[in-house]
Amino acid sequence: MSTAIEGPIRDHMTEDTLAFSKEDLETLAEPYNDALVISFLLINIQIKRVLMDPGSSANVIRSKVVEQLGLLNQVVPASRVLNVFNIAGKIMKGEIILPVDVSGTIQNTKFHVIICDTRYNALLGRPWIHNMRAVPSTLHQMIKFPMKDGITTIYGERYMAKEMFTVYQEAPSPIHSTLDESRSIQTPEDDEEDFLAP
Repeated sequence: MSTAIEGPIRDHMTEDTLAFSKEDLETLAEPYNDALVISFLLINIQIKRVLMDPGSSANVIRSKVVEQLGLLNQVVPASRVLNVFNIAGKIMKGEIILPVDVSGTIQNTKFHVIICDTRYNALLGRPWIHNMRAVPSTLHQMIKFPMKDGITTIYGERYMAKEMFTVYQEAPSPIHSTLDESRSIQTPEDDEEDFLAP
């Protein structure tokens, strides 16, 4: 059963303490440095490759994802520039409010729609995190947030994070030169099929 949330969920908080424990780390034995990546539902469609980013002051979604959902007509034009980590500005197509369903909890969420090739399909930043009163942990690879019946835990999809952010080295070219050989580091291209999952 889904729980619809229109605004902050402060009224639904329990007396439970929201904390991470040693037990939360038990399944994460090997060393890792993964981003926290999850999936969520939009209109009963699973959106994969969703990056949790407490450093972002905006929730972001790719225009291609909105187009595949058939919701481009709901995008409200807005002229803003979002600065990303490399200080390069990304021009917004507009804004859209979407019902993000995480573990049966639905939060109407404003997204900035961007026309950009990114490794993620959507990014949930501080607006969603704070409104859900959620605490994400890349160390524990999970998100926890309070609900009226207790603490809800969402686990990160580490295999997806590894796939999204893997870098690899190309083998050096067999052509020899008097210049120092350099290796290029590349990221694999995004698969068009990985935007949405039925």
